[in-house]
Amino acid sequence: MIICKTQRELDIMSQAGNIVALTHRELQKHIKPGITTKELDEIADSFIRSYDAIPSFKGYNGFTGSICASVNDQLVHGIPGDRTLKDGDIISIDIGADYQGYHGDSAWTYPVGTIDEKTSKLLEVTEESLYKGLAEAKPGERLSNISHAIQKHVEAHGFSIVREYVGHGVGQSLHEDPQIPHFGPPGKGPRLKEGMVLAIEPMVNAGSRHVRTLKDNWTVVTTDGEMCAHFEHTIAIVDTGYEILTKAQ
Repeated sequence: MIICKTQRELDIMSQAGNIVALTHRELQKHIKPGITTKELDEIADSFIRSYDAIPSFKGYNGFTGSICASVNDQLVHGIPGDRTLKDGDIISIDIGADYQGYHGDSAWTYPVGTIDEKTSKLLEVTEESLYKGLAEAKPGERLSNISHAIQKHVEAHGFSIVREYVGHGVGQSLHEDPQIPHFGPPGKGPRLKEGMVLAIEPMVNAGSRHVRTLKDNWTVVTTDGEMCAHFEHTIAIVDTGYEILTKAQ
């Protein structure tokens, strides 16, 4: 069941989203060669809690980190640890914050030092695809219009959309209905309504779309070892279209 939020709930979720955005901004200062993913996790954990919020991912189905930190060919759900970032790496940081019982959720892929031209293009196209999808988020439109716009943009640039992991509703639960694929034909799925809160999060591979999960049962990697990127915003459907909740205020 898709739960439409009240204005009071949206106000709280906007605050949760702001905390997520500010945490991303804080981590950006520290994403440099030589830092470990565990150190980034500790910074994020302290920062989120300083705003009287709780890291949404900590303990979620047994996940041990406060953020997901996925490096290079790691697509999503990377467990923070002793891995040291190096010049030329990329890192996808997924952050969730629970504020007064409501969640914000956003992911961004960052360059570490100087990255090559192909990888830079991957990040650029993935971020663009997110906003191509968001442009279709309007009351009365079909959900899959978002999906189709993302896939069309990604594949036009020679990259691949991951099928196994999708966007989702957000609210008092981190993952709510509906599920939102980032591929497929337009004109399908439920019609968007004011008050819906959605996490749109294209996951894009430089090579094949295929992925696999490592033995830790969390970390998802590309099967061909190619780079991948992940960009995500939580949005609310409003009368004029959409509002990004996970932006710094």
